[in-house]
Amino acid sequence: MNNYNKKWIFLFVLSIVWGSSYILIKKSLEGLTPLQVGSLRVVFTTLTLLLVGYSTIKKVPKKKWKWIILTGYIGSFFPSFLFAFAQTEIDSGITAILNSLTPLATLVIGLCFFKLIIYKKQILGIIIGLIGSGLLVLESSSINPDQNYFFVGLILLASTFYAISLNMLKAHLQDVSPVAIALGNFLCILPPSILVLFFSGFESVNFSNRQFQTSIIYVIILSIVGSAFAKIIFNKLVQISSPIFASSITYTLPVVALMWGILDGEIMNVNQTLAALIILLGVYLSNKKSN
Repeated sequence: MNNYNKKWIFLFVLSIVWGSSYILIKKSLEGLTPLQVGSLRVVFTTLTLLLVGYSTIKKVPKKKWKWIILTGYIGSFFPSFLFAFAQTEIDSGITAILNSLTPLATLVIGLCFFKLIIYKKQILGIIIGLIGSGLLVLESSSINPDQNYFFVGLILLASTFYAISLNMLKAHLQDVSPVAIALGNFLCILPPSILVLFFSGFESVNFSNRQFQTSIIYVIILSIVGSAFAKIIFNKLVQISSPIFASSITYTLPVVALMWGILDGEIMNVNQTLAALIILLGVYLSNKKSN
């Protein structure tokens, strides 16, 4: 299978996996604090990656470690906590929609610092995708006017971190194994995550509480599938495509997130559906090859 077909398959798989991550975070927060969700996610993900990729870490060149450390903190550590805190006030579907600003940040950062080449059709696709995301936000905010939109800033910050990490991965870690990158990222951020967990009041949690046990199960699923597995696939996607294509995942995953929201009792009307279709059009145009 050629890389063109692979990248679309990876995009579809990541859309399902990461689109489901927002509802998993929401459910995890029912029995855990944001600090506990973020830190436990890192701990469980690291353990999973160690089981499947321990041998790959020995092959990482020493000169690449500074980029693995940077992408670990920028692309995994801080976003894990930012999204957890944001979803204490904002619905999972809205969070996923706002995260669709990542391609715009990727474009700006890529142009300014990484000499990224962008075509007019890609710019048009990004703009259309952002319009669709904006329409989704407006419609959803009218349905849920009581949500605290000051927490939107946390999502925007996380999206910017993702964009920086994306460009670093493409520019400096192109020749490193996707599994080694993922494992290296999480090994680097494991110590501070354990420290955060220690000071989060985790030792005083009632481990026999049913809500706590259910939340732990959600965090484990989120870590194994939404972080470990997805991180490897995403690193491979970055290597066989462009940063803009890889970041366009944030256009498609809101559709999945909203579907989960409906199953969880959230409302999706006709206008939201139309906005979702506009987002998909933006994905297509932003990745259409230029003549």
